[in-house]
Amino acid sequence: MRVPTITLALLVIAGLTASRDIPKPGADGRYTISATGIRAQFIPYGATLTNLFVNDKNGKEVDVVLGYDDATYYPKDTSHPTYNSIPGRYANRIGKAQFTIDGKSFKTQKNDGQNTLHSGTNNWSYRVWNVTAVSNDLITFSLTDKEDESTGMPGLVNANVTYSVFANGTWNIRMMANAPETKTPLMLTHHTYFNLEAYKNPATALIWDHTLSIPYSKRYLAIDSNALPTGNILTAEAGSFRGNCGGSCEGYNGFWIFDDAPKDAAVLTLASPWSGIKAGLRTNQPGAVLYTCAWSDGTASLKKTQGTGIAKKKMEKSTCIAIEAQDYDRIDAQITGPGETDIWESSWAFGTL
Repeated sequence: MRVPTITLALLVIAGLTASRDIPKPGADGRYTISATGIRAQFIPYGATLTNLFVNDKNGKEVDVVLGYDDATYYPKDTSHPTYNSIPGRYANRIGKAQFTIDGKSFKTQKNDGQNTLHSGTNNWSYRVWNVTAVSNDLITFSLTDKEDESTGMPGLVNANVTYSVFANGTWNIRMMANAPETKTPLMLTHHTYFNLEAYKNPATALIWDHTLSIPYSKRYLAIDSNALPTGNILTAEAGSFRGNCGGSCEGYNGFWIFDDAPKDAAVLTLASPWSGIKAGLRTNQPGAVLYTCAWSDGTASLKKTQGTGIAKKKMEKSTCIAIEAQDYDRIDAQITGPGETDIWESSWAFGTL
């Protein structure tokens, strides 16, 4: 969604005003916001959500997202799984690490075979964002991405994200970005990893015991062995959840399109019968990437808020799901220039079955 740039400018000015008296993070390096029934913690690195606590069917608090106990470890982890952060300026893959705008060719960093993933290894999830506003239930981060800081990307981009929580168990995310100097690729998303059981289920740690409903999705993008869209849009058979995750991979790693969803409808619902937690997604984006953590090799440690079930304290393959609401390969919707502002909005409503 695009609006006149003045909207972003006003928000940035408000944020700068608020930033004069920004409180420091807690002793653990995290900022905490909360409302009745929900509590979220963040760090400036990647504007990252480190913990998200909601209540299960027994009224007990459960941390439903992946991450690390040590807030200082996020920039140290060389695997950089992009836990619950913002991989801008252009999320997902750029084929052959090159693109063209108005007849001019640009080359980006090859960090995924011959392709670019999430704008390379200095994307927004690697940056330390500025904290510009904090209250009991809201935090705002801002970032200035100069030309070529996201390797190969033209022009300056200004971005901010506001996270907020509400007493009805809702977590909201609102991102805004503009490119005042020149046209540039811009595709926003939040890279959230969930396990609604916090790895405490004594029977299984696998994500396959969760349920996932996408009631308004009839189509998905065909991808090749490198998880690049082929340009074909396929129709899912009724009642199916078909797709693939590329070569030598199990589970899902694809893009599902939300077709004709009513305004403010939950376009996707993830749930765990074991914990009783459900999470409904509402978004202004036309679809979402679903990825079921096929890269996990059992070496990464779980947080102290998670584990003790069959998973114990390690994250195994196919034990989480990343859900990334975003646009897809409509190139006119992915190039932003002077006078335009991109707005990305999503909310997760948590409750019990």
